[in-house]
Amino acid sequence: MIQIFFIMLGGALGALSRFWVSIGMHKYLGMGFPWGTLVVNAIGSFAIGFLWGIWERTGLSPELKAFLFVGILGGFTTFSSFSLETLNLFKAGDYKLALLNVLANNLVSISLVVGGYFLGKFFAPHFSAG
Repeated sequence: MIQIFFIMLGGALGALSRFWVSIGMHKYLGMGFPWGTLVVNAIGSFAIGFLWGIWERTGLSPELKAFLFVGILGGFTTFSSFSLETLNLFKAGDYKLALLNVLANNLVSISLVVGGYFLGKFFAPHFSAG
C-alpha cells in the first residue's frame, strides 16, 4: 500500500513538473513547434537512463523505484502528447515540422537515455551505501 502512495505522489510531482516545463518552453520559444514536449521527453529520457544506471549498480528500495520510475517519470514524460501534436502538425499541412517532431523526439530521447544510463553507471559508486 505504501508503494501506491509513492507512485501517486511521484505522479503528481511529475505531472506538475511537466506542466511547468511545457509552459516555460512555450513562453520562451513560442507555440509554432511543440518545444515543451520535446524538452520534457529529452529530460525524462536522460533522467530514466541516469537513474537506471545507478539502480543497476546500487539497487533502490521498491518504494523509491516506484516513486521515481513509475510516479515522477511516468507523470513527467509525454508520449501521448507527442503523438497528438504530431497528428495536429500533419492535419495542419506542416509535414516538415511533423517529421522534424518525430525525428527530434526519437533521436534526442534515445540518445539521452543511452547517455544518461552510462553516466548513471559511472556515478553509481558515489551513491552506494557501503
